[in-house]
Amino acid sequence: MISELIIKNLAIIDTMNVSFKPGFNVLTGETGAGKSIIIDAISLLLGGRADTVLIRAGCDKAIVEGVFIIEQSVQNEIAGLLLKEGLDDSDTARHITLGRELRRGGRNICRINGRTVNLALLRDIGSLLVDVHGQSEHLSLLRVSEHLSLLDRFGGLNKQRKELSKVIEEITFIRRKLAELRNVEMEKLQRVDLLSFQVKEISMAALVPGEELELRSERTKLANVENLAEITDKILAVSGYDGNESDQNIASESLGEIAELCHRLARIDPTMHNVKTEAESLVDQLQEFVSEVLVYKDGIEFDPVRLDEVEDRLHLIQDLQRKYGSDVEDIIAYGDRAQSELDDIAGNTQTIEDLETSERSLMKEAGQLAVSLSKSRQEVGEILSTGVMMVMAELNMDGSKFSVQIDWKDDPRGLPVSDGRTVAMNTTGIDQVEFLIAPNKGEGLKPIVKIASGGETSRLMLALRSMLATADRKPTLIFDEIDQGIGGRIGAIIGKQLWSLSQTHQVLCITHLPPLAGYGDAHFKVQKEVNGERTRTTVHHLDGNSRVEEIVDMLGGQDESVRETALSLLSMAANDKNVGAAS
Repeated sequence: MISELIIKNLAIIDTMNVSFKPGFNVLTGETGAGKSIIIDAISLLLGGRADTVLIRAGCDKAIVEGVFIIEQSVQNEIAGLLLKEGLDDSDTARHITLGRELRRGGRNICRINGRTVNLALLRDIGSLLVDVHGQSEHLSLLRVSEHLSLLDRFGGLNKQRKELSKVIEEITFIRRKLAELRNVEMEKLQRVDLLSFQVKEISMAALVPGEELELRSERTKLANVENLAEITDKILAVSGYDGNESDQNIASESLGEIAELCHRLARIDPTMHNVKTEAESLVDQLQEFVSEVLVYKDGIEFDPVRLDEVEDRLHLIQDLQRKYGSDVEDIIAYGDRAQSELDDIAGNTQTIEDLETSERSLMKEAGQLAVSLSKSRQEVGEILSTGVMMVMAELNMDGSKFSVQIDWKDDPRGLPVSDGRTVAMNTTGIDQVEFLIAPNKGEGLKPIVKIASGGETSRLMLALRSMLATADRKPTLIFDEIDQGIGGRIGAIIGKQLWSLSQTHQVLCITHLPPLAGYGDAHFKVQKEVNGERTRTTVHHLDGNSRVEEIVDMLGGQDESVRETALSLLSMAANDKNVGAAS
C-alpha cells in the first residue's frame, strides 16, 4: 500500500506530504481544490504520461515521491523485477520508494529506491502496486489478458489450472524435442541424398590413379598426327631409308662404305679390329633405329573418335576436380570418405515414434483436464456474473447486465475436446475469457473496455472489485469520480462497498458525497489557499470535530439540523462498519 506521498511544485501544489492509512481513505474538498492533482501525482509514480505543463509556474522542476509498503501478494514479483535490474536490497522486502522528476527542458527522471531507472521498469513495478480507476492506462480490469487469471483466482481454480499447465508444459517440451529431431532427420535425409549422389558420381567415373597424365599425353599425340608423320618421314630419309631397300641395305652409302674400309683396314692391321667392330655396330644400330621408326610410323593414325573420347574423359575429370579435389587421387579419397559417412548415418525413427506416442497420450489427458477446467470456469463465471449484477443493482445500476464470456478457438494442432474438434491451448488451458457489460437495459453485451467512462465505469469497477476482492492482488485501489451522477442514498451504499473492499485492499477515493465520505477510515480534506499573489493546494487529515465540520460543509449548511445529519451519517457508517467487522 502507499504509506506516504510527497509532492513538490506540481501544478498549484508547492509542497505536500500526505501519510495515507491502511483501509479506506477518503479525500474531499471543493471542486478545483486540487484533488485530481493528487491522483495525477500518483499516476506519474506509476509511469503515466509526464507533461511539463504540470510543473508549477516559476519553478524549473516538479518532484513526486511515494513510499509503498510491499504486500506479500506481490512481494515475489516485485523482488524478481528488481533483482533482474540489480536493484534488490535488504529493505526492498517490505518497502519501496518510487520517484518521478519533471524538468522544464522536457526530460523526466524515474527513480526506484533513489536509483535512476527506465520508464518501463517504473510502469512494471507500479502496475503491481496500484490500480487507478478512472484512468484506464492503469486499470487492470480493462485488460482482457487479466480476466482469465482473475476468474481462476476468484473461483479457486488454480489447483486445476496448475495440473493442466504441467501436462501442457510436457506436451510443449515433447513437441519442441520432436521438432528438433525431425529437423535433424530432415537434415540427415538431405545429407544422405547429397552423399549418395556424390558417391555415385565418383563411382561411375571409375577413375584410375595417374590416368590424367596418360590422357593428356594421348590427347597431344592424337592432336598432332600430321606433324608426327612428317617428322618420321624426314628421319627415315636422313637415315637412308627410301622405302624399297631391304633391312641389310638401310644404312646410308657413307656409313656402309666406312664399314667396308674399316674391314679391309683390319685385315691388314689387326690392331684396327676394334675400329672395324665399332663401324659394324653403327650399321646394326642404324638398322635397329630405322626399324623402330618404321614401327612408330605404322602406328601413327588419325582417329577423331578417340580424340573426342579423350577430351570428354579429361573434361569429366576436371569437373570432378572442381567439386572434390585437385587430382584423381583426391577425388577417389573423397568418394571413400563420403561412402564411410553414409555407412555411419543412423536415423532417429524409433525415438520419434516413441515421442509421438507420448504426445498423443498427453494430448488426450490434457484435453480431458482442459474440458473439466472449462466447465468449472463456466460455473464460476455464472456465480461471478450473478454477484456483480447484484452489487450493480445496489449501486443504482439496476438493469445492467454483466457476463463472463468463455470462447474456444479452433486449432488443428490443439487439444481434442469433442467429436474430433481440436482447439487452441496454452498453459492456462483452452479458454479465452473476457468480461462483458451492458450498462443500460436493452443494450447488448460489450467488452468492458468499450463502456462509458466516468462514474458509470467506476461503479462497475467497484462492483467487480467487490466480487473479486479475494482474487485481486493489487494492494491499493484508487477510485475517482465514483459518485458522479448519483444521490446520497446510493452514496452510502457505495461507501459501504468501498469500506468492505478495504478489508483486503487499501482504498483511496475522491468524493463529493457526505454519506460515502462517512465510511472512511481516514479522511483528508484538500483545499486551495491564496497566500499573497500565489495559490497553493494543501491537504489536512481530519479527525473528530474537524471531520464533522467537513461533512457539514459538504451537506451545504451550518445550522444545527445539518450538524445532526452529519453526526447521523457518521454514526450510521460507524455502526455498519462495526457490524461488518464483526461478521
